Amino acid sequence: MTMPQTSSETAIAATQQWIEKAVIGLNLCPFAKAVYVKQQIRYIVSTAADADTLLAELQSELHHLQGSDPQQVDTTLLILTDILEDFLDYNHFLDAADALVDTCGLRGEIQIASFHPDYQFADSLPDDIENYTNRSPYPILHLLRESSIDRAVEAYPEAESIFEKNMETLRRLGQQGWKALQLHTHKQ
Repeated sequence: MTMPQTSSETAIAATQQWIEKAVIGLNLCPFAKAVYVKQQIRYIVSTAADADTLLAELQSELHHLQGSDPQQVDTTLLILTDILEDFLDYNHFLDAADALVDTCGLRGEIQIASFHPDYQFADSLPDDIENYTNRSPYPILHLLRESSIDRAVEAYPEAESIFEKNMETLRRLGQQGWKALQLHTHKQ
């Protein structure tokens, strides 16, 4: 099913609300607040309607991030409003996205984190609350500098425990608590 086109402003506002209320508000990523407050996040809404166009946009954004001053642009969120709405299609596309990182010679420099409104971990049920750690208002390709990740991990004690802490946070929150955040989703 194709959803009506979403304006860039609407998609960015919904993504920022998700960052504020879920990612930072629930402390799902202890590294997010600094780049958010410093306005070092680049928000790009994809205009792609097919995988080849999306790969071209992704390549452009990978090179843009690589060439940007980290004090100005530390990370990029490529927000997909009209493509890869089906999680399995999105998940399949991630292989091509990772291959593109290699093709661009950026392995070890930039990595892609994945977020989707219907994100589902392997061996979980669709409605398991733990899936919400990676659920966003729209499909998102999050381009991260490896050097920024390294610095953040060095500064954060027990960074390897973030995943488990997030799972516990969401279990305590539950479905009702997540709904109470009143986050926009692409399906609204």
